[in-house]
Amino acid sequence: MNELYAGLVDAFSLVLSGNEDLMEIIALSLKVSLTAVAIAALIGLPLGAALAIARFPGRGVLVIVVNTLMGLPPVVVGLVVYLLLSRAGPFGVLGLLFTPYAMIIAQALLVTPIITAVSRQIIAGLWDEYREQLQSFAARPRQVAATLLWDGRFELLTAVLAGFGRAVAEVGAVMIVGGNIEHATRVLTTAIALETSKGDLSMAIGLGIILIMLSVGVNLIVHLAGAYGAKR
Repeated sequence: MNELYAGLVDAFSLVLSGNEDLMEIIALSLKVSLTAVAIAALIGLPLGAALAIARFPGRGVLVIVVNTLMGLPPVVVGLVVYLLLSRAGPFGVLGLLFTPYAMIIAQALLVTPIITAVSRQIIAGLWDEYREQLQSFAARPRQVAATLLWDGRFELLTAVLAGFGRAVAEVGAVMIVGGNIEHATRVLTTAIALETSKGDLSMAIGLGIILIMLSVGVNLIVHLAGAYGAKR
């Protein structure tokens, strides 16, 4: 209980003091996670719509694969990205390892299956509801997908938020590919892991509280935006 109270005090004192290191960590956490989610959404939403609408050989297998990838172990993803970006790897020449870009790639790989699977379920429900109407207009598959994505845009926020929750809470993969380098690749989750290993539990709890507040804040903003858009 004392550790929790001390964590609360540390959290609010850090935020109120405008600690530069903390602000840098928060900014990098948001930059990495939001960028990864944006990339995953650009891939996952159209792919989810395609899996919901299209019928082709192997579709069932692909759906199973996507659902399975939702549970990808983060450390495995981190290891794969590390091997690809290391000097001996095929993309080592790009020099992305131990940079925020490597962290974005790892998070995007983790988030894309989540957004794809959830959006497929949402679009499939809309497709069942509007199938006859859209077919009567002789709409092409691409037009159908675009229409359903737009019609279900507020429901699809759920998929994006699920992806953001996975991304912002990630520690294993980003630790492997980012290295938790101070002033370079240190984000809230890796900072929490570092403070815990050092035995500074009150600071770790404080950072954890800030992470929760950050996640709740982003979710609240998206929820309010969706509620506002639904009323228009």
